[in-house]
Amino acid sequence: MYLIAGLGNPGTEYAGTRHNMGFSVITELSDRYNIPVKFREKKAMIGKGFIGTEKVILAMPLTYMNLSGESIRPLMDYYHIDADHLIVAYDDIDLDIGKLRVREKGSAGTHNGMKDVIRMIGTNDFMRVRVGVGHKPDYMDLKDFVLSRFKKEELEAVRESVKLAADAVVMMVEDGNGVRAMNKVN
Repeated sequence: MYLIAGLGNPGTEYAGTRHNMGFSVITELSDRYNIPVKFREKKAMIGKGFIGTEKVILAMPLTYMNLSGESIRPLMDYYHIDADHLIVAYDDIDLDIGKLRVREKGSAGTHNGMKDVIRMIGTNDFMRVRVGVGHKPDYMDLKDFVLSRFKKEELEAVRESVKLAADAVVMMVEDGNGVRAMNKVN
């Protein structure tokens, strides 16, 4: 069983913002595999289903971004999921819109949500998909930038990157590692 968590902020005021790319990936997987994410459990909205023959839990933490680990860790404990069966999708301001990076482990970089996940689960040895949201303009505060919505001319690239990120997650689940996904999207 895999726990696939998309990082973001709950509430309609955050829907469609750069910081909610992880939620967008979970929504794509939910739609694609008919796994409704409608149950509240361990401070998250979750859905249970299958990708191929592998059982998965799709999760959107409701803790707000910077406390994402407070939801992911209890889900891992409750469902007896080890870190090697955790996949986290999240936004990355160091990547151009439309660009992805798949890693099997690594640091959180500047991402506070990932810092909290790593702190709460006690390891950085888990798979992740970083979805590029573009670089912060010099004139903007970081918080304002990540909580902003995409420009009209960016939306097509955003939609394609969400689909490709979902494809990468599927490959990780099917293969049990990130090698094929890394070769395809990095």
